[in-house]
Amino acid sequence: MTSIILVYSIGCFYAYFYPMKYYEEIVDVSQKYDIDGALVASIANVESNFKNDAKSNKGAIGIMQIMPSTAEWLASRLNKEYAEEMLYEPSYNIELGAYYLSYLIDSFEDEKLVICAYNAGQGNVSNWLANKEYSSDGKSLNKIPFKETKNYLNKVTKNYRYYKNKYK
Repeated sequence: MTSIILVYSIGCFYAYFYPMKYYEEIVDVSQKYDIDGALVASIANVESNFKNDAKSNKGAIGIMQIMPSTAEWLASRLNKEYAEEMLYEPSYNIELGAYYLSYLIDSFEDEKLVICAYNAGQGNVSNWLANKEYSSDGKSLNKIPFKETKNYLNKVTKNYRYYKNKYK
């Protein structure tokens, strides 16, 4: 009986901290943009805990917490309609976020840099790579100057370790 309760408790823990919401949408856009669904799920969980109505104090919206200006740019690249309220629609938001991740992967190639750029912005990461204080080789980061981004990278990486076994 104790082992059943333990297994149930562990299952509840993982279900609470690592929800599997929007699984089909994530799988679809991951295949469409040739990216790892576990990365998309990890970012969605850290950004909003999969809440489609999330809005940050900086103005990022939806499951993937996309800034309206970034979303408008992404929608234009995808030849998609754009209106800010559409960012609250899960499939639309997840698709834009996944496409943005694929764009960042093409720009940086290193997953750690991609995650940092998703949080701090592509321009900041490019500047850090050009700065010897943060990057000795211009290709990887020795130090992340934003505490928020360093914490974000750690959270997404922790989520990724769980989700990589769920999105294959």
